[in-house]
Amino acid sequence: MMSDCIFCKIVKGELPCVKVYETEKVLAFLDLNPVNQGHALVIPKEHFENLSSTTDEFLSELIVVSKKIGAAVLAATGSVAFNLTVNNGKEAGQVVAHTHFHIIPRFNGDGLRLWSGKAYAAGEMEAMGEKIKQYVEKN
Repeated sequence: MMSDCIFCKIVKGELPCVKVYETEKVLAFLDLNPVNQGHALVIPKEHFENLSSTTDEFLSELIVVSKKIGAAVLAATGSVAFNLTVNNGKEAGQVVAHTHFHIIPRFNGDGLRLWSGKAYAAGEMEAMGEKIKQYVEKN
């Protein structure tokens, strides 16, 4: 755990939170600044800076717990849909440098906007696909 990480402080009980679920490895709690009421965070209790640095063991439990919390958030809020979001790195909007999954219940007209897509030029999609495949095969 990192001593200055806000989520590590929550895990250690040094900062309060409204817990909604907990296992030996994972903690789920309500976001302090929710997009919509019921917005929850699911975090590993061990410190990992981002998704890319999180071990597969923890990621497996994070996704299983996120599924469980997502269903509970839907039931509790009366929503029929949610976004499961992970911001991986500062440039992607990650504010706290500790892996966390957002579960955001969605409602018609709630004002949350998703990103808009950008079209590939001719041949760009195939070229990018090949580049990504090369990196996947190396790892």
